[in-house]
Amino acid sequence: MLAIASLFMVVLVVLLIARIATVALVATGLPFELARFQARSALTGVGFTTTESESVVGHPIRRRVVLTLMLVGNAGFITLIASVMLSFSSSPSSREVAFRLGVVIGGLLLIALVARSQVFERNITALIARVVDRFTDLDLRDYHHILQLSNDYAVTELQVKKGDWLAGRNLMQLELPNEGVLVLAIHRANGDFIGAPRGGTVIEPGDTVVLYGRSSVLSDLDDRPASPAGDHAHDDAVAEQSEIMAHQSDEELA
Repeated sequence: MLAIASLFMVVLVVLLIARIATVALVATGLPFELARFQARSALTGVGFTTTESESVVGHPIRRRVVLTLMLVGNAGFITLIASVMLSFSSSPSSREVAFRLGVVIGGLLLIALVARSQVFERNITALIARVVDRFTDLDLRDYHHILQLSNDYAVTELQVKKGDWLAGRNLMQLELPNEGVLVLAIHRANGDFIGAPRGGTVIEPGDTVVLYGRSSVLSDLDDRPASPAGDHAHDDAVAEQSEIMAHQSDEELA
């Protein structure tokens, strides 16, 4: 039974390390969901997608966190395998094997249920954040969640292609604020970065624009063509945003 207890201990430690790494990655500016995915990917060694790997390997702190996770993951899973083998290698009978197998499955299910508990997740994340904040100089603010004020609003990156409604126009001509959309930044294809661009800034094919607004409008912008249909979609979005602003004004006056 000592080997089974060791198995549970290793699983708990691995889960705790993954959560600590998630909080550390969030502190570097990654959204929580992306940080959790990257932490689990590094810990299990399953790899990353190309875009997401670039967001990690190009950042010195994120790279150090991920390298640590890879080392811990290799050692942790070797220990897990050894613990499982020890748990059953000394079993004297098939009944004992079945009993130990039941204990292992039941224990792992219990750990999984606790780990998936929102109360546990919220409390353990807050505790880890306080520890990281206390002993490191990382900025523990998740700007993605700060800006995602509700399920209707989000921040996204949009790749502008030739023929898109956004391409070849300046921000003043696009009138995106009338749709409830703000352009936070522009990454040029040549590597230049424009933060808080002004009205005269032209969005060019190949640019990656960082937008904040209603999710439905952001999704529409990604598919909106440079055509009369695209202009009509813009007008519809402006009208819808006007209705939203009027409703909000009524609520404030009530």
